[in-house]
Amino acid sequence: MTDTTSNKVLDIKSLQTVFINDGKEFEAVKNISFTIPKGSTIGIVGESGSGKSVTSLSIMRLLPSPPGFIKNGQVDYISKDGLSRDILDISEAEMCTLRGNAISMIFQEPMSSLNPTQRCGKQVAEAILIHNQVSKAEARAQVIRLFERVQLPDPERIYRSYPHEMSGGQIQRVMIAMAVANHPEILIADEPTTALDVTVQKEIIKLLSEIKSEFDTSTIFISHDLGVIKEIADYVIVMYKGEIVEQGATNKLFNNPQHAYTKGLIACRPPMDKRMHRLPVISDFMERAGDDQKQLDFVNSLIEPIADYQTRIIGLGNEADILRVENLSTYYTAKKNFFGRPTAFTKAVDDVSFTMKRGETLGLVGESGSGKSTLGKSILRLIPATSGKVYFEDKDVFALGKTDMRKLRKDYQIIFQDPFSSLNPRMRIGAAIQEPMKVHGIFDNDILRKEKVIELLEKVGLEADYYDRYPHQFSGGQRQRICIARTLSMNPKFIICDESVSALDVSVQAQILNLLKDLKDEFDLSYIFITHDLSVVKFISDRIMVMQAGKIVEMNDTESILNNPQKEYTKNLLDAVM
Repeated sequence: MTDTTSNKVLDIKSLQTVFINDGKEFEAVKNISFTIPKGSTIGIVGESGSGKSVTSLSIMRLLPSPPGFIKNGQVDYISKDGLSRDILDISEAEMCTLRGNAISMIFQEPMSSLNPTQRCGKQVAEAILIHNQVSKAEARAQVIRLFERVQLPDPERIYRSYPHEMSGGQIQRVMIAMAVANHPEILIADEPTTALDVTVQKEIIKLLSEIKSEFDTSTIFISHDLGVIKEIADYVIVMYKGEIVEQGATNKLFNNPQHAYTKGLIACRPPMDKRMHRLPVISDFMERAGDDQKQLDFVNSLIEPIADYQTRIIGLGNEADILRVENLSTYYTAKKNFFGRPTAFTKAVDDVSFTMKRGETLGLVGESGSGKSTLGKSILRLIPATSGKVYFEDKDVFALGKTDMRKLRKDYQIIFQDPFSSLNPRMRIGAAIQEPMKVHGIFDNDILRKEKVIELLEKVGLEADYYDRYPHQFSGGQRQRICIARTLSMNPKFIICDESVSALDVSVQAQILNLLKDLKDEFDLSYIFITHDLSVVKFISDRIMVMQAGKIVEMNDTESILNNPQKEYTKNLLDAVM
């Protein structure tokens, strides 16, 4: 332990973290060095596999061991009294006194970070009791104050609630309350806003900024969302394949990125200020590394003239309707009486009517709980509607019997948000893609079906020899491609994409969005694209439908909605975009 008078609170030197896989070492973090000044927010960005989260887990000494271990380096923590100690060189007992106290962490998956069998308040109180000599009553009072501080509604009720009884945004606020319960000097936030609505995301960012000011906390903010990083960070570190490829003050780095990888990360996020007929991807910049003019010319070549968009929208007006929804309502039982009869309902979808054209992409946006996913599943008859009609190519979907509905399923498909839970972990992906083809009698034998599956794998950018692999052997983006291939195996006409890119890195997201556009043109598909990300919906959609509290509040062509919104709710959604 040494004395220091520096302004640093954390000093990482030559950190090298390794994982053992099949007896071989894999370097997840390659000799990186950086410092965290007191009271600052350092943003760490990069794709999945870049080493962001492994860096944070190394600092916290929370690596899964085996197979992971820190092979080399120093992580010096400089406490308020000016004493420095290497976190990697202290005992586990000493580390336990720091973890959750001086150094705290908000994890990426709040639902899996909280114990589902314990009430939320008790879990936060436990964090206080471990590090402080206070009574249970005082700990409870502190938790209530913390819940008020993080703007949770009805703190007393939240204290008694279990994690499954709350929304994603509320769970994240509980995690923030737990992380700051002991006023840590260093807060590590690992993807704390991933998959949250833009409005909730903005509230969480504001909350973390306020906590930083109030407690003079130094923050490491990890994210693949460059808009969030630009909003909150003072300084940005860009990681690629375990290395730091660029770092600098936020404004300087975003306004004048130097490394091709950084330029690619910034450019592949769908822009709000122009239309793109295709999104650039990381490889486009890496291939043109060192030639700024070539990179700029390439990006400019992808911009879609507004006149081309307007011509397309006019052309869609001449197409036949592929879907017609009339007065659709879907209610959930909110309360039952003593005899089990419903006494109150939640109107998830409330008297919704709209039509869409063949070959159209209709964006469906709104906050969590607005009814987007329920509307999509009701249209597909995956959940029962309470009332209303849905016509697909003039067929009354709700009036079809089981046999006719099964035939319709071939044309009428969905791609879900989470590709991992959509795939059977025990089934090889070739068999998973082939399964619906068997069910619907597509092709006469398995040899022909296998040929079609291999063709589809290559069509979505995967390799033929992936046929015999299992889902766990793929990344999130690859699994989503597999789900798209499975959907295409039935030659559908209409697909609902339910938040199907929301949890992906911006670079992978760009690839999947480009793929969906290419497939739409090739197979003349029609999409309903459900998302909370307005930049994504601008890129992919011809028209936008805005949903709030189960109702459609606004509907128009994409440019009109984004440039001239009529409703206050739509304006608030747009204001929240970072």
